[in-house]
Amino acid sequence: MHFYATLQEQTQAERDYLLAAPIIGRALRGEVGLDSYLAFLAQAYHHVKHTVPLLMACGARLPERLEWLRGAIAEYIEEEYGHQEWILNDIRACGGDAEAVRNGTPNLPTELMVGYVYDRIARANPVSFFGMVNVLEGTSIALATQAAGRIRDSLDLPAQAFSYLTSHGSLDLEHIELFKGLMNRLEDADDQAAVVHTARVVYRLYGDMFRSLPLGAAQESRHATA
Repeated sequence: MHFYATLQEQTQAERDYLLAAPIIGRALRGEVGLDSYLAFLAQAYHHVKHTVPLLMACGARLPERLEWLRGAIAEYIEEEYGHQEWILNDIRACGGDAEAVRNGTPNLPTELMVGYVYDRIARANPVSFFGMVNVLEGTSIALATQAAGRIRDSLDLPAQAFSYLTSHGSLDLEHIELFKGLMNRLEDADDQAAVVHTARVVYRLYGDMFRSLPLGAAQESRHATA
């Protein structure tokens, strides 16, 4: 079995924990309010803004035997740069206060998730970062585009309020194929174990991030709160 398939198999329980977060089911049914969507975007901003710094930290610490992986990271950096600004634009399109989010602090699970991955890169194995990639990109493919459509319909929001979700639903389809190829080239048992362990923890923390969001009323819209 290729390592990517092994990774999915060994993190199934943690993935189920994430997907069981009540707000995810509500979002897929179009039953979340504007406060919930804005709260999600705020937390997304606070972890997405670390994507490029985490990529850079990982790339800097990779050993020479993984030079091929450093090259892939350089490509990731170019593609991921500035995506946190898309989220702030979405917040503005919803009528939210983007600068308050920029200058605010994340919920505890979000802060712990980001801090944990930085620590894994610095203290354990830099390849650990790809455990986080597995969680975020895999979850995005499973949920982003579908949830965006349902939320947009239920809240009567403009398309400009969903640039982050809609772009990542399609963009991460391309990324996951690249990711599969990279993971299947990882042959060292310690590297593989580091990715699996980190993915398990990040699934839990990301699931807790979703559980930290308010469960707003489905009928709430930007028009109702204007």
